[in-house]
Amino acid sequence: MTDPVGEVPELHEQPVVALSDVRDEPLGVDEVLQAVRHPRCGGIALFVGVVREHDHGADVSALDYSAHPSVTESLAQVCAEVAGRHDVARLAAVHRVGHLEIGDVAVVAAVSAPHRGEAFEACRDLIDTLKGTVPIWKHQLFSDGSDEWVGLP
Repeated sequence: MTDPVGEVPELHEQPVVALSDVRDEPLGVDEVLQAVRHPRCGGIALFVGVVREHDHGADVSALDYSAHPSVTESLAQVCAEVAGRHDVARLAAVHRVGHLEIGDVAVVAAVSAPHRGEAFEACRDLIDTLKGTVPIWKHQLFSDGSDEWVGLP
C-alpha cells in the first residue's frame, strides 16, 4: 500500500506507511528509500537484511521463506503500529518470500524523521517488531544436507 506521490503530511499529523509489501521477487533498496523521503526530514534510517553464509556455527547454503496468507495485512498493521509509537513522517518495509541464495536481500525497512536519532530508533523498532510478529518463516538449508525451520509458532 502506498500513498499518492505529492501528498506530503505535516510531521505532527499521522505518519504515512508509504510502502508495505511481501514479494517473491528480488527487492529494491532504492524503491524503499525513495518511498520514505520527505522534505521536512533530515534523517532516514535504512535496514537491509541479507542471507548470510552461516548461522550458529553451521554453513548455510540457501534458505526458503514461507508466509501465512495474512502476511500482507500483518506487515501493514506492524508498520502502522510502529509509526504510531514514533515521531516519524514515513515508514516502509518489504520482505521477500520464496527461495533465496547467499547474499540475496531478504528484507528492507526504512524510516524518515526530522532527526537521525528518531529515524534510527523507529527503524530498529520496525525491523525488530516485524521479525518478532509478522508470520514469515525461514527454512534454512545447510551445506551438510541438514535443514532447520526458524520462526515457527
